[in-house]
Amino acid sequence: MDNPTLQDFEYDHMLRELEELELAHPEFVIEDSPTKRVIGVVLDGFESVTHPYPMESLQDVFSFEEVRDNDYNLSVSTYVEAEDTREVIDIVELNAQIEEIVARENVNISDMLNRSKGPAMWSPRSQSDRKRFIEEWVDVLTKTDNLQIWQDMVTELVVKNGVVCGVKTLLGITMQAQAVILTNGTFLNGLLHFGKAQIQGGRISEPSSYGLTEQLRELGFATDRMKTGTPARIDKRSIDFSQMTEQPGDVDNHTFSYLDTVQRQLKQMSCWITYTNTETHDVLRGGLEDSPLYNGQIQSIGPRYCPSIETKIVTFAEKDAHQLFLEPEGVDSNEYYVNGFSSSLPWQIQWEALKQVKGLENVVLYRPGYAIEYDFFDPTQLLHTLETKLIKNLYFAGQINGTTGYEEAAGQGLVAGVNAHLAIHNTGKIFTMGRDESYIGVLIDDLVNKGVDEPYRMFTSRAEYRILLRQDNADARLTTRCYELGLVDEYRMNLLRYKQSGEEMLTEVLRNTTVRGEVNGYLSQMGYGELQHGTKLIDLVARPNVTINGLAEVVPALKETIGKLDRIAEEIVESAEINIKYKGYIERERLAADKLQRLNNIHLPEDFDYNSVQSLSTEARQKLSRIKPGTIGEASRIPGVSPNDVSVLVVLMGR
Repeated sequence: MDNPTLQDFEYDHMLRELEELELAHPEFVIEDSPTKRVIGVVLDGFESVTHPYPMESLQDVFSFEEVRDNDYNLSVSTYVEAEDTREVIDIVELNAQIEEIVARENVNISDMLNRSKGPAMWSPRSQSDRKRFIEEWVDVLTKTDNLQIWQDMVTELVVKNGVVCGVKTLLGITMQAQAVILTNGTFLNGLLHFGKAQIQGGRISEPSSYGLTEQLRELGFATDRMKTGTPARIDKRSIDFSQMTEQPGDVDNHTFSYLDTVQRQLKQMSCWITYTNTETHDVLRGGLEDSPLYNGQIQSIGPRYCPSIETKIVTFAEKDAHQLFLEPEGVDSNEYYVNGFSSSLPWQIQWEALKQVKGLENVVLYRPGYAIEYDFFDPTQLLHTLETKLIKNLYFAGQINGTTGYEEAAGQGLVAGVNAHLAIHNTGKIFTMGRDESYIGVLIDDLVNKGVDEPYRMFTSRAEYRILLRQDNADARLTTRCYELGLVDEYRMNLLRYKQSGEEMLTEVLRNTTVRGEVNGYLSQMGYGELQHGTKLIDLVARPNVTINGLAEVVPALKETIGKLDRIAEEIVESAEINIKYKGYIERERLAADKLQRLNNIHLPEDFDYNSVQSLSTEARQKLSRIKPGTIGEASRIPGVSPNDVSVLVVLMGR
């Protein structure tokens, strides 16, 4: 006993067994029993100490079976009042590290799409080194205090009385949780298609996830199948770029953020443009009988806006060529992504077809394109917080909601994560965004109220308030809200305040400065006649093609003001100029959004019996009963709910 050969756990288990035997058979108890004496030799030199409380920790050892059968709560914080360190993760610090990683592994905005159109349509696009980003971000996560990472596959949810309280994994581990967010991607019963060949997986070389769909379906969730696809990846060394058109990025000094981040270290890499041809199409047509999309192998819903190459040649049979974009995967990688050549045809067909493309005559495949079928859940089963209506504290985010795209998944993950945190800390708050507040708000509102009939992508055309949701004013729209939630630190908030005060100062100068002859030369260059009387600078800025920076070159007072705006002068000038030029449009959209907000403020009871209201249309009764919108505003955006139905609801709610 004094020279142990057993592990503590084994010894404690055997000691418990001995205690139970002695209790049942006291006639066999001996004085020298391990239960009757202290193990080891008492050393000299120690003073005796009487503890004010019994030292019973060794008596509180339980087996796994006891914990499971008695549903013991093993959270220390349940029994003792102590500092909760389970979620004490410095979110602000994590955000700062994300910004640094993005800065290092991005170049400046490589393209500002739709620059020829108004600012509501501008869309910044940047190059990122995916491999480096992943490596650096994983490094940050693994070094974050109080964040534990366990690599396993969840196969079952632990649900009690309609509340999720944990998960079970493929390794047989049960983990307690106060909230669970499912971000399954394309892995739920995922099936990869390479022609007639089928491989179970959510991504190449990564296994599918099983069990969750079946369990959730039994719990009452509606589910269906969707399909997406990915193009072939090819070896840079096998590409003849001399036969292709180079597509360099725009020379644009815009950044996604004006924060003081590290300097961008990566060089911008060009993409390359080439085209399919009739020979390519002939090869593809020869393989259509083996295409899962056309031989009946795939029955699920695919993205209409991102068709496969075989769909293109069938749907647009009159076209002799389709554009292909060759995109580098990273600075140090030889892998190129063949954008525009998504396919599920057999790999031999894909390879032979690519070899017919100019510049790809000797192409070497890293891997062929393939289609992916996977389970998703009808998103009308969600609240705007992305919490499920059927199970409390269970959240869905990403492709599980019928969406596709990295940005869409990330946006949903942020909203679900914030709301899960607010829920388990009993804050009494929720975090949702309106359709006039962010594209994430449009995305989630569409999902929750309309559902999906194909993989959902967030296009600007889906938003009715595009002028309010410009890329240049994202900070003004969202920073304050994030600051209130603790997601943004004081420094970042102060930067926004500085930008806003700078814009106010600049606008005031424009409003109060009158000019005449000194600007005639500049106006003539812009195609305008000379000023006949004094005019305020702000009225000149409202004219097409006239810019603040252009006026500053001929109005010293204006140039001096811009010089005082420090390093974010560019952002301030751009914001002021847009707000001046589009003031009328902005105000009109603001009025429309405020009108809708009044409907969003009229709440509908969760248990409201719509079927009893005969003045509602049959379709409206059916849709409202199934979706159960939280407000009349939400109800108004459900397909099949007419303006007359909305009017009926307004009257019923006493408005």
